[in-house]
Amino acid sequence: MNTFMNRRSWLMLQPLLLLCMFMFANHASADEQRSPDQVVKSVAGDLLADLNKNRDQYRKDPAQLHKLIDKYFLTNFDTEYAAKRVLARHWRDATPEQRKQFIDAFYQSLVNNYGDAILDFTADRLNILPYKGDPGDTNATVRSEVRRNNGTMVPVNYTLHKTPEGGWKAWDVVIEGVSYVKSFQTDFASEIDQKGLDAVIKRLQDQVKSGASSSVKPH
Repeated sequence: MNTFMNRRSWLMLQPLLLLCMFMFANHASADEQRSPDQVVKSVAGDLLADLNKNRDQYRKDPAQLHKLIDKYFLTNFDTEYAAKRVLARHWRDATPEQRKQFIDAFYQSLVNNYGDAILDFTADRLNILPYKGDPGDTNATVRSEVRRNNGTMVPVNYTLHKTPEGGWKAWDVVIEGVSYVKSFQTDFASEIDQKGLDAVIKRLQDQVKSGASSSVKPH
């Protein structure tokens, strides 16, 4: 298995995470009775409608595209929870400032490298499968299939948890059985052990500042 290509595939599919978040907190109480897959489809429709209307503008103005990503991603993805899982034992040793810097640098690095992949995504490539979880669960997995450019269907699962406020937020994506929170956890653990957390944060920050389109994976 080509790890880099699988990660790039995930990151190209990552925009789906933006449209497959549950936004119960932003919906009327009636929406809270809907199944997770129904809510996912509703949110997906909103983002895809925006893309279809403004795709050309986003191609010309990356800053506007990043605002679109922030609008959906930062609202519906638990960046702190995901970062905590990625850093694992290193999260416990990190200072509050280091945690904040890592969360921001990691997120901005992903957007900087792969955010433009959303421009090529269309509704016909996404198939949300029926939700099989219990409505009372505090953790949920929404299964979907995504069609690649070559026509093959890829299983993509979204892992969510219920926040203390009662809403749902996603924190991981599993593509073809690979959890990319766990994958990044392995990558960063090795680099942090060798160079320290501050060095990893600086590398990510420098990458964002330079606008480099290299892999988030440690070199």
